[in-house]
Amino acid sequence: MSQISIVDLEIFYRVGVPDEERAHPQRLLLTIEIEFDFAKAGKSDSIADTIDYFAVSQRLLKFGDGKNWKLIEKLAADICEMISSEFNPQSVSVEIKKFPIQQARHVSVIVTKRL
Repeated sequence: MSQISIVDLEIFYRVGVPDEERAHPQRLLLTIEIEFDFAKAGKSDSIADTIDYFAVSQRLLKFGDGKNWKLIEKLAADICEMISSEFNPQSVSVEIKKFPIQQARHVSVIVTKRL
């Protein structure tokens, strides 16, 4: 199995347990790992035979519009579901990095969905 990675895509979503934390979009970093059989694309050199990582990234940049989440675990699960249903990978893993603790580099969660 082959993999595409989108590493530390900067997005701004409304996420947090307290209402005041969700009042404004906050900076998050997404790392997406998508497994897919790229054998056909390796022969054809056609984007139609792979997963278009640019399309995935553009979809993620807009995914939070008009939405909010309390937990990054739920957000990661929702992103996995969206990528699974719209891009048809064999599996997808989503890591979300959040920056709520001043003394820590980040807090993160990883959710993986295998199809």
